[in-house]
Amino acid sequence: MSDSRSLLLVSLSLLAIYPAIAGIVPPVLDNGQRSASSLNPFDTSNYGKLQLDNGLARTPQMGWNSWNFLACNINETVIKETADALISTGLADLGYIYVNIDDCWSSLLRNSKGQLVPDPKTFPSGIKALADYIHGKGLKLGIYSDAGSFTCQVRPGSLYHENDDAELFAYWGVDYLKYDNCYNLGIKPQKRYPPMRDALNSTGRTIFYSICEWGEDDPALWAGKVGNSWRTTDDINDSWASMTTIADLNDKWASYAGPGGWNDPDMLEVGNGGMTYLEYRSHFSIWALMKAPLLIGCDIRNMTAETFEILSNKEVIAVNQDPLGVQGRKVSSAEETGCSQVWAGPLSGGRLVVNLWNRCSNSVTVGAKWEVLGLDTSTSVSVRDLWKHENMAEKVAGALESQVDPHDCKMYILTPTTSHSSI
Repeated sequence: MSDSRSLLLVSLSLLAIYPAIAGIVPPVLDNGQRSASSLNPFDTSNYGKLQLDNGLARTPQMGWNSWNFLACNINETVIKETADALISTGLADLGYIYVNIDDCWSSLLRNSKGQLVPDPKTFPSGIKALADYIHGKGLKLGIYSDAGSFTCQVRPGSLYHENDDAELFAYWGVDYLKYDNCYNLGIKPQKRYPPMRDALNSTGRTIFYSICEWGEDDPALWAGKVGNSWRTTDDINDSWASMTTIADLNDKWASYAGPGGWNDPDMLEVGNGGMTYLEYRSHFSIWALMKAPLLIGCDIRNMTAETFEILSNKEVIAVNQDPLGVQGRKVSSAEETGCSQVWAGPLSGGRLVVNLWNRCSNSVTVGAKWEVLGLDTSTSVSVRDLWKHENMAEKVAGALESQVDPHDCKMYILTPTTSHSSI
């Protein structure tokens, strides 16, 4: 059997034997929800077409956001220096192209025309001049507002100002809008978020629309036609407990992500100091496998070599940016403790990404059997270790197993080399 034929058969096997891994998106009903009962693992005709069709987010967004490290301590100099650092470190060349300003960029009041105004103390040159600077670097500028009367830090929100604010963002040259959920007057998000989508689309400028609804009203069920990404969880903080909890919450919605719209378990904490090197490596590995947005949240102007090593791993980034666009998910967990886990998902070219994650406080052996991964038991694979950047010397069949240190995550790509599938 030819190698290409083997890869094709294994790909079909993955879809047929383990649709949970494949993450095929069921059709959308009139109420915006997808029907699992009508799932056909071979019908991918609607895959990637159910999301907001503005041409963006064919793969998850990558960039930097100011909030996790700086909170409200932002100004135009810091934003420019960060853009410079994305270029000088080479991170921009790896795909980190969005430079996103979070809350606190605006004045406390709108002007006499009802327009948002940049804080004259921290952004004296204005947002348009800053956008011009960012664009001059070949990067894109993101900004923040809120689907409520105020932002979370009590600056003016955009509720009932959607058209005016969208026009202003477009005039400034904004490329990305993070749209938060504070002071929402108790109005359902399904009513508050579409108006800004329509307003952005009407400007004639293509602007990435990031819905930050915190996962409160199950946005995966309705946001696919509204935004390019949607938060599925509350805010992350820089701790192992927060990161692992959020990963589990985001996993629930794996089948609703795809090209054009992505589940968002919040920004990366890698490099902010609250976790160990191995914990940050796990954080990055799982976010990449889940096709989460890769938005750096640390000070890249002064990051450590270890932080850069994690954020710049081209092989892990390639998993996140794989054109197949299927969110990987947890496929097995140790029954007694739940701390020895296998996460996996299909990639283009008939390949499979597998993360062996040790959430225990002691070293354990983590194993993934072929039947759990949706592989025929007779299939042999070549194995690539994405953190060691090396191939295993021998082909593997039946199961993949490794000793994993506490809170570490080993990440592999499996490429089938033989298959005796009956399909």
